[in-house]
Amino acid sequence: MDLGLKGLRAIVTGGSKGIGRRCAELFAAEGAHVALCARDAAEVEATVAALQAQGVTAFG
Repeated sequence: MDLGLKGLRAIVTGGSKGIGRRCAELFAAEGAHVALCARDAAEVEATVAALQAQGVTAFG
């Protein structure tokens, strides 16, 4: 599905697990650059790495 998000930016809170992570993954899949935060720094870094592997800019 093309939601027209390519090149736009998204901020996701609670983005390392569950619904928040899935939202971050969907934004990245649509081509949006993603910034996320969560309580566990190691999980944030793992999520950022997974999103960057999709070819978008990700920051945690």
